[in-house]
Amino acid sequence: MWYFVSPEIVFGEGALDALDELEGQRALIVTDTKLVELGLVDKVKFHLDKAGIDVRVFDAVEPDPSVQTVRRGAWVAREYGPDWIIGLGGGSPMDAAKAIWVLYERPDLDPAEINPFITLGLRQKARLITIPTTSGTGAEVTWGIVLTDTEEQRKMGVGNRENIADIAIVDPSLTVGMPSQLTADTGLDALTHAVEGYTCAWRTDLTDGLCVNAVRLIFEYLPRAVADGSDMEAREKMHNAATCAGLGFGNAMASMAHAMGHTLGAIFHVPHGRTVGIFLPYTIEFAAGAAPEPFAELAGVIGYSSDVEGTGESTARVLAERIRGLCQEIGNPTSVAELGIERAAYEAQLDKLVDDAFNDTQMVTCCRAPSYDELRQLFLYAYEGAPIDF
Repeated sequence: MWYFVSPEIVFGEGALDALDELEGQRALIVTDTKLVELGLVDKVKFHLDKAGIDVRVFDAVEPDPSVQTVRRGAWVAREYGPDWIIGLGGGSPMDAAKAIWVLYERPDLDPAEINPFITLGLRQKARLITIPTTSGTGAEVTWGIVLTDTEEQRKMGVGNRENIADIAIVDPSLTVGMPSQLTADTGLDALTHAVEGYTCAWRTDLTDGLCVNAVRLIFEYLPRAVADGSDMEAREKMHNAATCAGLGFGNAMASMAHAMGHTLGAIFHVPHGRTVGIFLPYTIEFAAGAAPEPFAELAGVIGYSSDVEGTGESTARVLAERIRGLCQEIGNPTSVAELGIERAAYEAQLDKLVDDAFNDTQMVTCCRAPSYDELRQLFLYAYEGAPIDF
């Protein structure tokens, strides 16, 4: 038995207008200071004002939101008493909003205790709206929450199907001001979601189509969105692709590139999309040795055709090379060394990188589970930029 969980989704230019009809009294907007400066918070407040809803803003969310930040946000929510919590921004504000909502409704819980196996009993006090301003994380339509334990320098994945948003508003006009580097990083995050959602051990008939369409859209439109941020067609297609990928992997699972990316990002403070984009081709090459078929199918989705002798593992490796080519086209690194991380510093953290990746929830669904030594080798090969040969 499988579950498919999704919010109500309002999408397309002008989707923000849906807030005009919202019913309620108070809304807490969870966001970051940059979006306040850019005026995007004011855009949301404008529509909430039209609906007659009072607004308070919690803008203390940092990249890779910490447990401490979430606790502060929950205290603000309890003091204010909103009936709507709105996560506005990239994955960090939306994940923080989910966690703040849970702790607002369940003050007895510690953030680490939020898991899929308990009953939360949400929606007694408030409901959740997610509004993405980047095209990558898919957090607007997923129930997973990624928080950072700053003391242990690790990311932890928590969440429960109950903390899915009630409404996701996917308006591409909110992404027009995204810098090209942020567009590239978040686009690769969406691509990794789509590829891993399609190839992980928990893929289903309901998620496959969403992932396939996301892969096709990202290869076609990400270079355009990076090259010209005002290209509204590219912006809209990328925004839709990120949501499709979120629905796909959120109802299947991600995989090893995410496990490796989480730990690298937590230790060396590299943007999430950049890390998973680096590791994705290496994990494809590794997995292709045991289960090449879904990767080979995705190579066909992006236009690669082969004769009978070119199917299987060799075609899966074409997908890995096409992804490296896409990274290069949009100006992103294809190895850890290109991030500017010194080899000595990297190797000093290698044991922790491997240990934390093994303990990451995304390792559960790998179609080829690595041994400890193999995962260590994957980290080393990815540092050098060497294709996987084991």
